Amino acid sequence: MGGQAKGKKKNKPKRKENRPHRDAGFVGLSPQERVKLRMHEKAKKKTAEKYSAQQLLEKTEECMDSFDFEMAGLFCQRALDMDSNNLQALDMMGHICSELGDTQKAKGIFLRAVELSPDVGHSKYMYLGQIHSGQEAVDYYTRGIQVQLSALEKQAQTTVQSGATAQPHEDPDVPTAKDVSVAYCSLAEIYLTDLCMEEGAADKCRELIERALQYHHDNPEALQLMASYLFSTERNQEGKEYLLRSVGLWLPAQKQSTASSSTAEGMQNVIPPYESRITTAKLLIETEEYEMAVDVLEGLLEEDDEVVQVWYLSGWVCYLQLEKAKEQQEREGREVTEDEMEEWKALKDAARSYLTNAKKLYPKMQCDDQPMLEHVEQLLGELGGEMEGEEGEPVLDDDYEPCSDEEEDEEAPMEH
Repeated sequence: MGGQAKGKKKNKPKRKENRPHRDAGFVGLSPQERVKLRMHEKAKKKTAEKYSAQQLLEKTEECMDSFDFEMAGLFCQRALDMDSNNLQALDMMGHICSELGDTQKAKGIFLRAVELSPDVGHSKYMYLGQIHSGQEAVDYYTRGIQVQLSALEKQAQTTVQSGATAQPHEDPDVPTAKDVSVAYCSLAEIYLTDLCMEEGAADKCRELIERALQYHHDNPEALQLMASYLFSTERNQEGKEYLLRSVGLWLPAQKQSTASSSTAEGMQNVIPPYESRITTAKLLIETEEYEMAVDVLEGLLEEDDEVVQVWYLSGWVCYLQLEKAKEQQEREGREVTEDEMEEWKALKDAARSYLTNAKKLYPKMQCDDQPMLEHVEQLLGELGGEMEGEEGEPVLDDDYEPCSDEEEDEEAPMEH
C-alpha cells in the first residue's frame, strides 16, 4: 500500500509539468480572457471547417459594401487566421482599420503587404502616402504611381497579345487612368502644401497636375488643383476658369443626388471627396461666386451636418452676400426697397443661424482651429449675437432646410 501511495505522489508533478506546455498561450491571462481565447480558437476551427478563405473575403466585401466595418473586420480576421500572408485579406483589413479609425494598425498591415508584395497592388502605397507628410508621403505616392504605371503597361501588352478588349476595372491590381490621375493629384498637393517652400516646388506641382490631366482630362480634383496653383501664382482669372470647369463637372450631380436618394449611389464616382468640396467652397467664396458656393455647402451639410467648418463657411458666405447687396445699393445711391430689406433680413438671420451652430458645435466636435472660432465670434458680434435656441435643439429653425429643392425658392434665404 505504501509503495502505491509513493507512486501516486511521483506521478502528480509530471502531470503539472505538462500543463504549462499545453496551456502556454494562457499564462498570465485572467479567467475571462482564457475563456474568450478558447472560444476564439474554437470559432477559428469551426470557421476553417465550414468556409474557405475566399468565401470569408466575399463576406468581408459584402459587409464593407454596406459600411458594416465591424463585422467586415471579423470575417477578414478569420481569413487572415487561415492565411496570414493573403494579400487580398491584408489589403481589406488595412482599409477596414482605416475606416474604424485605427491608423496605427492599418499602417502596420499595409507595411506588411509592402514587404510581401512590393511590386503589385498600388492601394497600400496610396494609403501610406495619406498618413505621412512631406518627403515620406512623396516617396510612398511615387512608388505607388510606379506600380500603377507598371500594371497598366503589362495590361496593355496582354491586351495587344490577346487582341481582346481589356477590362481593368475587374482586376483590383490593374488601375484605371483615373486612379493614376488621382495619385498624381495627391502628389501635387504635397508640393502645394507641406513642401511649398522647397526649391522648385511650384514647377514640380504644375508638372504633376499636368500629368494628372493627361491621364484624365476631366478629373475635377486635378482641375481644382490647377485652379489652386494658379491662384497661388496670382493668375486669378485663369484659375477661376479651371475652378468653374471643375465645379461644372460634378455640382449638377450633387444636386441630383441630394434631390433623389435613389441616384446617390450612382453619383458617388462623379462627386469629389468631402474635404475636396470644402476646398471648392473656399475657392468659390474667394472668387465671389457666392451662389455656387451656397450650392456646394448645402450639399455638404445634407451629407454631414456635424462639420464645424462647413457651418462656418455657410455663415460667412451669407454675411458676404449681405455686405455685397448693401454695397451695391450704396453705389446706386438710392433708397432701400422693401424687398431688399426682407432679403437683407433673411441673409442676416441665415448667417447668424449658421455661425451660431458653428460656435455650438466647436467644443462638441473638439475642434482645434482658434482663428476660425475667433472669426465666428467677430461675425456674430457684427450681426447682433448668437441666435437664440432651446437647449439641446438645433439652432436653425425646424422649417429651414438648406438643401430642400421643394422649398428652395420659399425657404432658403441663401439663394438670394
